Amino acid sequence: MSGQWLIPDWDAPSAVRALATTRGGGVSAAPYASLNLATHVGDDPRSVASNRRRLRQGILPLPDDPLWLEQVHGTRVVAAEHYTEGAEADACVARTPGRVCAVLSADCLPLLFCAEDASVVAAAHAGWRGLSAGMIEACVAATATPPARLLAWLGPAIGAQAYEVGDEVRAVFCQQDAAAQRAFVPQAPGKWLCDLYLLARQRLTALGVHRVSGGGHCTFSDPRRFYSYRRDGVTGRMASCIWLDRGSLPV
Repeated sequence: MSGQWLIPDWDAPSAVRALATTRGGGVSAAPYASLNLATHVGDDPRSVASNRRRLRQGILPLPDDPLWLEQVHGTRVVAAEHYTEGAEADACVARTPGRVCAVLSADCLPLLFCAEDASVVAAAHAGWRGLSAGMIEACVAATATPPARLLAWLGPAIGAQAYEVGDEVRAVFCQQDAAAQRAFVPQAPGKWLCDLYLLARQRLTALGVHRVSGGGHCTFSDPRRFYSYRRDGVTGRMASCIWLDRGSLPV
């Protein structure tokens, strides 16, 4: 972490740039205080625009505006080279330097991917619906890179001690993979604590993506640094961004 930004701690090649924002460092007023980057949550559009400019000029200045998606908790992946404003998707893949893949989150899991040779990067957004529907699998496939040659970083999401779900959510995952039972701890009759990070790691491992970093934050339990929809209801959104540096070439 560097100040009010999270810089992934992973072995990505030097041509790959990545960051995740926290809630600090912006101009939005409560309940969106302060670096809300989402236009769909009820915040003043002028504040959001100012916050997005701050993102562009941040600790890792972005080479271009992020490719903002209309996230729908699905599994569609859009290629940055074919992106159009307002694209409905929950992941973006880029092979062109300077194209910034980005996802917004406030409890759901943001994932960043890159190839070991810096030939492709991707960003994905996955809550339990996206995970169970195959968001990770779809994003990995869209990179067109052997999974063993991919690196993944798990951004800030709701932690295992705070994410309560019902029987129906557990059943979805356990029907797909018996190993998913390890990601659920009984909390009360019909209620379970769900480890979103573990579910994601299980799926990445099954795909053959073994170099996985991150997963050490809990948005719900750290209100000073993170937005949390589950905790606050009306709140802002943070961004996780990744791109290929225009000044570097794949090795």
